Amino acid sequence: MTRLSVRARLALLFGCLGLVVGGLTLLVACLVADQAIAQQPIDVSVAVQATASSEEQAAQSKARQVLAEQTIRERLRSQTLAPLVGRGLIIVAGLTAAGLVAGWFVAGAMLRPLRQITATARRVVDRNLHERVALAGARDEWWELGSAINAMLSRLDATFAAQRQFVGNASHELKTPLAINQTLLEVAMGRPDAPPELIRLGETLLEVNARHERLVDGLLALARAEHGIADPRPVDLAEVVDGVLTLVRPEANRLRLQVTAEARPVVVNGDRILLDRLVQNLLQNAIRHNVTDGWLRVAAGPVDGDARLAVVNSGPVITPASVPELFEPFQRAANRVHSARGTGLGLSIVRSVAQAHGGTVNAVARDEGGLEVAVTIPRGSQ
Repeated sequence: MTRLSVRARLALLFGCLGLVVGGLTLLVACLVADQAIAQQPIDVSVAVQATASSEEQAAQSKARQVLAEQTIRERLRSQTLAPLVGRGLIIVAGLTAAGLVAGWFVAGAMLRPLRQITATARRVVDRNLHERVALAGARDEWWELGSAINAMLSRLDATFAAQRQFVGNASHELKTPLAINQTLLEVAMGRPDAPPELIRLGETLLEVNARHERLVDGLLALARAEHGIADPRPVDLAEVVDGVLTLVRPEANRLRLQVTAEARPVVVNGDRILLDRLVQNLLQNAIRHNVTDGWLRVAAGPVDGDARLAVVNSGPVITPASVPELFEPFQRAANRVHSARGTGLGLSIVRSVAQAHGGTVNAVARDEGGLEVAVTIPRGSQ
């Protein structure tokens, strides 16, 4: 059941007020008129006293006088109250209609600042936290509400700016030592007199270092997605899919996977880097948790006014109850192939990036094995 808007409810309130005031006024007018008629003296004694010659005749004459007064009073009441009630009901209906119309326009004028605040809040959600509610007019309750919202937006803006700066600094501070370690290991392994034990140890340490780099990249991407989109721009999801497919195809070829892709142009408003990461995580998840000589299907395009990306892959059987756990950070299905190679952040990042773009993620375990993941994001302007 659709609820009435605040403006409509206020208009109905004004209309009901007009109905009640008009009804009470009509009721009071009828009561006053009826009381006035009841107290109005009616003299019919002249006509009946002329025939009164005895006490019995006097009593009969008195009764006829009372009856005549009642008849005249009832006729006067009907001739007075009936038009009053009829015309009064018309006036009450007019007051009710006038109350509805006046309430509609008065409520619109009163709620105009609220609509401005709502529009600003929507722009803040869709774009950035730099926007503020335009404060104008007297310092009334609406002005106080707008001022409180502006103060809240200022604090949120400062907080998110500090977090973005922290993420940037953490990216540099965490990845620089890893890059240095990789360089030192490669130099040590590249020495002509390097013993085989040192080379094997170096390869192990390089693999550990690469895992740490993936973990840091995943954590930074997750933090960036959870901070929201600061400056959304039009991004063609089909171009992102084509670019990521080129990047991951060599890994798919090593497993002899049959890759099928269908990407139709569809534009969303968002962050190109985060969308790249979303698609890359989905495809890498479908490849690394697949089986040799398996298959992978990718489809992207507009569906029902939204942008939809679907990734379906073969693989080991996954219990449906364990699917929600795959979207939690550092969670892996124990029976998935190469699960130890991942960081446990792949699908967590996918969900966070989708939510940052106002979208959703749905995953279903296939009965034959593998996973079907569908990401839906609202479409943007070209």
